[in-house]
Amino acid sequence: MLAEMPEAERPRERLLRHGPSALSNIELLAILLNTGLPGESVMVVAERLLREHGGFPGLMKLSAEELARIHGLGPAKATKLKASMEIANRILATNPDQKPKISSPDDITNLIGLEMSLLEQEQLRIVLLNTRNEVIGIRTLYQGTTNQAQVRIAEVFRDAVRANAVAIIVVHNHPTGDPTPSSADIDLTRTMVEAGDVLEVKVLDHMIIGHGRHVSMKRLGLGFSTHNGR
Repeated sequence: MLAEMPEAERPRERLLRHGPSALSNIELLAILLNTGLPGESVMVVAERLLREHGGFPGLMKLSAEELARIHGLGPAKATKLKASMEIANRILATNPDQKPKISSPDDITNLIGLEMSLLEQEQLRIVLLNTRNEVIGIRTLYQGTTNQAQVRIAEVFRDAVRANAVAIIVVHNHPTGDPTPSSADIDLTRTMVEAGDVLEVKVLDHMIIGHGRHVSMKRLGLGFSTHNGR
């Protein structure tokens, strides 16, 4: 049980002290499971479940009945886990009239990261922002390979200009689960940043979504020169 762990290491206490973003996927799942198995702590069970089933995206694809049959879950834990995932799905379908505010890459992953991590094909989306960094629209531009050769820069900024957006955040996923940027991702980022400077629509970030992980190209300084600082 979580209560058997040293207090400073307990996920619940760490969440209360540092917030949910400070916890690993294993710790978050351990909080939902609460108890482990004889000879297998709840943290070990959580790690095994994520490793064997492709992380949260893999678990999300399973029905409640399939989850219940997994060693270490059972009906009670399976329904609790499935309910939590359904809550996440419903948050993704929040009233589009509400305008989420983006202040960090984590805000983007909370907004569309889970959904994009489940996609089986690569997809590129543009998040349109107003002067208060509020989301005024999200456009899906490409599905399939999204490298510099295939992406038309005019299309990237077309909706931003029409919506009078002052900034955009570019987001695409890697269906392999590994969000490590490729050389094509870096080249595309550099091209979009340069075009944004000319069009006066700032590219705040280019994010890559993997399975349970994401990468901010801006944070890594890939494709962003020093004069493009935020």
